[in-house]
Amino acid sequence: MACSKVRKIDRECRVFNEQWTRDYFFVPWKDRAICIICKENVSVFKEYNLRRHHETRHKEYASLKGAARDDKVRRLKGGLAAQQDALLRQSRANLAAVRASYKAANLLAIHGKPFTDGEFGKAMMLAVSEEVCPEKTDTFRGVSLSAQSMTRRIEEMGENVLDQLREKAKDFVFFALAMDESNDVKDTAQLLIFIRGVNTRFEVSEELASLNSLKGTTTGENIFAEVCKTMDELGLQWTKFASVTTDGAPCMVGSTRGLVGRLNGEFEERGLAPPIQVHCLIHQQALCCKVLKWASVMKVVVQCVNYIRKNGLKHRQFQAFLSELGSAYQDVLYYTEIRWLSRGKVLRRFYDLLPEINTFLQSKGETVQELTDPGWKWDLAFLTDVTEVLNHLNLQLQGKGNLISDMYSHIKAFEVKLQLLLRQVQKLDFTHFPATQMYCAEKPAAPFPVAKCKDALEMLQREFSVRFRELHVNNKDIRLFQNPFAADIDDARPSLQFELAELQNCDVLKDAFKPDSLLEFYAALPECTYPNIKQHALRMCTVFGSTYTCEQTFSRMKQIKNPTRNRLSDEHLHQTLRLATTRLHPDIGLLASQKQAHSSH
Repeated sequence: MACSKVRKIDRECRVFNEQWTRDYFFVPWKDRAICIICKENVSVFKEYNLRRHHETRHKEYASLKGAARDDKVRRLKGGLAAQQDALLRQSRANLAAVRASYKAANLLAIHGKPFTDGEFGKAMMLAVSEEVCPEKTDTFRGVSLSAQSMTRRIEEMGENVLDQLREKAKDFVFFALAMDESNDVKDTAQLLIFIRGVNTRFEVSEELASLNSLKGTTTGENIFAEVCKTMDELGLQWTKFASVTTDGAPCMVGSTRGLVGRLNGEFEERGLAPPIQVHCLIHQQALCCKVLKWASVMKVVVQCVNYIRKNGLKHRQFQAFLSELGSAYQDVLYYTEIRWLSRGKVLRRFYDLLPEINTFLQSKGETVQELTDPGWKWDLAFLTDVTEVLNHLNLQLQGKGNLISDMYSHIKAFEVKLQLLLRQVQKLDFTHFPATQMYCAEKPAAPFPVAKCKDALEMLQREFSVRFRELHVNNKDIRLFQNPFAADIDDARPSLQFELAELQNCDVLKDAFKPDSLLEFYAALPECTYPNIKQHALRMCTVFGSTYTCEQTFSRMKQIKNPTRNRLSDEHLHQTLRLATTRLHPDIGLLASQKQAHSSH
């Protein structure tokens, strides 16, 4: 019966009659009528209901006639409007306070600050407002920035961003995963998985897919289970899995029990071609650098630096000594082997400060014969130059969102540079060796060690050939993606050959092609004419060339979960890192609208 009554009312489409305001002291409010005398509301616009309410509750108003009645209605309507306006203003202020609370929590997460810093931020905000705008102090005081509020806000925004990622994942044509594992300050193994997906419009999304805490072993089986779990949570399909990039650890790349082996087995069971497997190019470049040990140089450099810096007094005296000389540098740098760029920076600084370091050590009664040995100084200058060239390559490979084609171009260019450097060394041409060229100008007593330096460059050349052999296997696919107009049609897959023939002979598209806007070019290609070329481009643009994003996120993780915050839970660490790394924006308006807005107490 109730359902029938509602449908009858809806069908009647009742409309409020303005005359009822004067007759019965009612005004319309949303889908109801509200009495401006007692503020009670009637749910149906029906004259009988309004008249009955007025006659039973407000008989004393029956005597009001003419202008007196009109004046009374006007004053009561004004009072109701003022009351409603006050409530609306307070509601808006409360809602604004909730949105401000979310934005403050988002800033805490982005900058890796403790949740308790919200209270400190509020104290600063109140102190400023009391001096600058005292009338707004109560408004600022109504913003909830307690540790509990910040924690809840970060949890909710992290879930909101994850929901947005799930929605984006539904449109992915292909996706790739990059992953790495590292221990946090509590020795919990944390597995980071980043996803890069692309839709049909060639819009690429790169986001943190998950942070998985591995409490026990970290075998390939454990990592594979977490990858499957992440794919299920995001609703990803195995048919769209294009590539996987790892750091090359045995548990990752093992052909049988490693992650790559388990993935290949899973793809084989499903009757799918295996994904492209990439060993982080930056990691491989760093491994190549290790062949240039040159312990005779590094041992002396490290010993001299440690002698200066290990004692506080000597360190201060050395800094004062450099200041007196007006040196461009104020200190020497510590060498850290695990840092990619450390050796090049340490050697460059040491070489530039070599005379000052030697003078200071002699003033302390420490004689290091190598610092005045011409042969050793040749080695130092050459190693400084080579490591700077390697550091330059490392910096080129770093960065988010890099396409595999661009990174491969840097690798090939460096291999060509190595061949050039090798020829120049044999001719004693130091054009691209600034430190060596500078020392050569001093006309040292010892000759340049051509054979030793030649061997070092050849060793580096061989190491690069071996390390990047797997990358060169995919050369044709990468080259076709990078510039389809320069691809060899005979070497292309049969499904691409006719389309390449059409494309390479289309002058309009050839003129429109710009290597620096590769994805825009592919997005504009007609789907009906070049479906396979577009599919190939969609697959290749998702490939991670390195785990740089993972390494950068681990640095943030160590900043967030530090010794003073070692009790931070895995879930809160996950949500904080998600907000700190995402390119998506939490829907704060939606989240705030779902809250019952009220001022902070």
